Amino acid sequence: MVKISIVIVNYRVKYFLEQALRSVRAALTAHPMEAEIFVVDNHSQDDSLDYLAPRFPEVRFIANTENVGFARANNQAMELATGQYVLLLNPDTVVAEDTLHEVCQFMDSHPDAGGVGVKMLDGNGRFLPESKRGFPTPWVSFCKIFGLSALFPHSRLFGRYHLKYLSPDECHQIDILSGAFMFMRRATLDKSGLLDESFFMYGEDIDLSYRLVLAGYHNYYLPTPIIHYKGESTKKGSLRYVRIFYEAMLIFFEKHYPHYSKGYYLAVKFSIFFRAMLAAAHRIVLRPFRRQGEGDKRERGEWYILSRESDRVAGLIPGTPRATAIESMQQLPAPRKGSPLRYIVLDSGLLTYRQIIDIVQQGCHDRNRFLIYNPQAQVIVSPKEIHTRP
Repeated sequence: MVKISIVIVNYRVKYFLEQALRSVRAALTAHPMEAEIFVVDNHSQDDSLDYLAPRFPEVRFIANTENVGFARANNQAMELATGQYVLLLNPDTVVAEDTLHEVCQFMDSHPDAGGVGVKMLDGNGRFLPESKRGFPTPWVSFCKIFGLSALFPHSRLFGRYHLKYLSPDECHQIDILSGAFMFMRRATLDKSGLLDESFFMYGEDIDLSYRLVLAGYHNYYLPTPIIHYKGESTKKGSLRYVRIFYEAMLIFFEKHYPHYSKGYYLAVKFSIFFRAMLAAAHRIVLRPFRRQGEGDKRERGEWYILSRESDRVAGLIPGTPRATAIESMQQLPAPRKGSPLRYIVLDSGLLTYRQIIDIVQQGCHDRNRFLIYNPQAQVIVSPKEIHTRP
């Protein structure tokens, strides 16, 4: 019997996806288990499949002729999956060699668990609060929309959206599993149903997590870390994010709390407009200063390369800045506030993915920026962009 079915939806991120697949392959090699991997390409219209298929013959690729959305694409693969467990995984993630083994062990020993999420870090090691969240009940939604959760993030009364009063370094029972890493029991999915395709981009993971609980199971958070890069389209200050995020909240609200009055619904609609205006004002006022500041930081950046191929890696860096080869992170002095940004390239051919994730987590600092070098493809993958051979 297949132990785990892994489903990844791709849209024009072939180098991120290649990195994710290599980390999954390393995890299945370090702790062998029967697994099947699906990649659903949402009509990327680039050479993603031609590039990836020969490199990953163990993967089953599904090529859509149109972009059918995140929920539908995942459902396509889940309908074909035969595993005891199903993992929905974003293409912009990196798992460690022991990640899949740990979550499988947890699920095997906790029959009450419908799904498990993990500790997600962004590409520079910062903890992502969406790793553990509470359901957007009317009260939680009110606190989120009107800023009470931001004013009192560690309050058990006002801060239930991101559950910041729960330690990110301990196992907890939570409400919502992030769609970036959503590890679920197949038997639970058979009871709850798959993703609701009425959600455009956000909210389908919240809705499915809610239905897993309605099916009689619990959702858990494990502190095992992975990397999850955050795309530009999901920046929380953008008008697009505000609109899609709160519209998804409305869909969830109407679906699961239909007995609440229209007055509350109109209040939520007004808050969407209000938050969108705030986001627009914030972008208009701060954008010129942010761009100027980012340019200055790039000019002052220092580059360090942890690789056996430091000369080759240095040739991939745009602008050919001076780069220093290092043999370990201990060679770097502790970063200081106000010092130049430090771009640190980590070679996945030299380091395991567990070592890379640990370095990123332990080296989290506002002056550090981490990138990963893929020696097979000879590209550098970073949170913001892909650096390739000029």
